[in-house]
Amino acid sequence: MKLLGLITFLTILIQQSYLELRADALSSGGFVRTKGVQFSLNGYPYYANGFNAYWLMYVASDPSQRPKISAAFQEASRHGLTVARTWAFSDGGYRPLQYSPGSYNEDMFQGLDFAIAEARRHGIKIILSFANNYVSFGGRKQYVDWARSRGRPVSSEDDFFTDSLVKDFYKNHIKAVLNRFNIFTKVHYKDDPTIMAWELMNEPRCPSDPTGRTIQAWITEMAAHVKSLDTNHLLEAGLEGFYGQSSPQSKTLNPPGQFGTDFIVNNRIPGIDFVTVHSYPDEWYPDSSEQSQIDFLNKWLDAHIQDAQNILHKPIIIAEFGKSMKKPGYTPAQRDIVFNTVYSKIYGSAKRGGAAAGGLFWQLLGNGMDNFQDGYGIILNQSSSTVNVIAQQSRKLTLIRKIFARMINVDKWKRARRQGQVRKRVHKIEN
Repeated sequence: MKLLGLITFLTILIQQSYLELRADALSSGGFVRTKGVQFSLNGYPYYANGFNAYWLMYVASDPSQRPKISAAFQEASRHGLTVARTWAFSDGGYRPLQYSPGSYNEDMFQGLDFAIAEARRHGIKIILSFANNYVSFGGRKQYVDWARSRGRPVSSEDDFFTDSLVKDFYKNHIKAVLNRFNIFTKVHYKDDPTIMAWELMNEPRCPSDPTGRTIQAWITEMAAHVKSLDTNHLLEAGLEGFYGQSSPQSKTLNPPGQFGTDFIVNNRIPGIDFVTVHSYPDEWYPDSSEQSQIDFLNKWLDAHIQDAQNILHKPIIIAEFGKSMKKPGYTPAQRDIVFNTVYSKIYGSAKRGGAAAGGLFWQLLGNGMDNFQDGYGIILNQSSSTVNVIAQQSRKLTLIRKIFARMINVDKWKRARRQGQVRKRVHKIEN
């Protein structure tokens, strides 16, 4: 009878844990943390299955276009997506966020406010990037130009990482973003759990210093700066995953080029909470066969997931990946293979409690956004085989969360039961 009672009790407990999971573990409330090589939300494992949408702030800065933002988040939520990565920068030029150092466009900031508020409403976390490596939306070049106009002896975009005035401009922008008061949510960004993480820069590179030391010093300084202002949020560097001098054997995996980054050393910096990797075989090896590109993708992902797990001991997100429809000979089946390859690597690691914690495809678009179509855009409400692949990955990762949550809840019950037995014994002794 005791055994039957225990079984009955466990059955009830597991049923309760399922309800608790839906209300707690599947809730988007709370700040995302790291626990070993996993993300954690409300005490349960969390997976970042999501998308890139760099255009959120830009589109939402025009109030008449905001329904596109709402529709995009609604569709993303309906397909089980949990994280969006977007820009918190637009420096100089047309409709900027930052007209000049410290001078901001309120319309643009309100666009970002709205995007964050809509993400929150639909249970989606946000990763915000502070700056761009490239000239689009200003990038490093704009910061260096601003410094030159004030008399600084800067000549190269790579001076972004070393010039003291440029670094002050950048630090002040970080401070402005973190201290921004969202007019819709009534919460400062640095206090908003809707924001999962900050990103120092989109794809930082410093080709003038192939040793990686320049980027290393910059990441170290800026990570400390962010953490001095905000201890609530996670931080990542925005790296693409190129190996450097610290791992010469792995460096042979890199595509051609000088990048000035070092995946291992750069991500060992204490202020960097999780690591990222990007992968574009069709861009990096445009003359290779489809099979060769997939072979590269497999090796590239395997190496980075293993290094995150065994060397860095931090979670890893495949933060950009995709397949361009504009490449010669493109077929939807080719894109499905890329997505399935990435997702299978993530799932294979995640189901074992490993370091692969999610993937963000490039990029999500909505209806009526043809001018943003770069060949990689996916519209979720336009039925396609790739959309089905995305939704299936969401279901699989949600199932893993449920399984882990039930295991955690049963373990909690066992500990509570043991504590209850101890209390009973103490009570007997005392009486």
